[in-house]
Amino acid sequence: MHERERHRIILSAIQEKPVITVQDIAELTEASEATIRRDIASLHVQGKLRRVRGGAEAVHPPQIGQLAARSFRVSESVNIDKKRAIARRAVELCEEGDSVIINGGTTTFQMVHFMSARRLQVMTNSFAIAEHLVKHSKSTVTVPGGAIYREQSLILSPFENDAIRNFYARRMFIGAQGVGPLGVMEADALVIQSEQKLMQQAEELIVMVDSSKFHRRSSLILCPLERVAAIITDDGITEEATRMIEDAGIRLIVAGSAMAEIAEEDSTSAA
Repeated sequence: MHERERHRIILSAIQEKPVITVQDIAELTEASEATIRRDIASLHVQGKLRRVRGGAEAVHPPQIGQLAARSFRVSESVNIDKKRAIARRAVELCEEGDSVIINGGTTTFQMVHFMSARRLQVMTNSFAIAEHLVKHSKSTVTVPGGAIYREQSLILSPFENDAIRNFYARRMFIGAQGVGPLGVMEADALVIQSEQKLMQQAEELIVMVDSSKFHRRSSLILCPLERVAAIITDDGITEEATRMIEDAGIRLIVAGSAMAEIAEEDSTSAA
């Protein structure tokens, strides 16, 4: 990842919470901690953040009332090839005319790139997904009522009369902050409230997570593993995580890297 992109991610990340650690940023950018310390020092000199012991803080702290979930801009470019490959496999599960729910997130957002020729009935609480599908697909798009959270590109409402309960879906596709033996985890109570309402309208729940999410934990559980029909992840998944999924009776779908799948397609076409 280039320096400019790392700096963009760092500056976006410190708007989510007062202080972010070097380790957190290294995980986001997949750069070494030494590199991140140099980036923080550079941004500190430029007056774009304040360097603190073990991390950085915003010059202008984030406003109270923001969601705990990461901003869309921060997460969008993290593990992008893996997210694209996972999204491609997710869209392959959809049949023409299907009714589906797609929850907001940077992994689920990648589905839009493979949906342009599809005619689906889509309910989404993602402003970014809805906007893209309206402009670049043949699908019918429905969004719930509620407030738009710009940083996460989510439409969320605490009220019952938000159009969700009138929509039926064959499948719901969601991302997650983490997946563990206790279930699928998220970071924000309002996000969980929205996702649980959407889940009630779908027959099957499909979780889309890159392999790093099996090592992450959050303080809030969205649902137990028994509610999940399938998990789509990348080929970096460990044997331990594979056993956990299989023991729970969940279908595991492993997506190769986007470049590998393109190469495979090219070789098949040539043959």
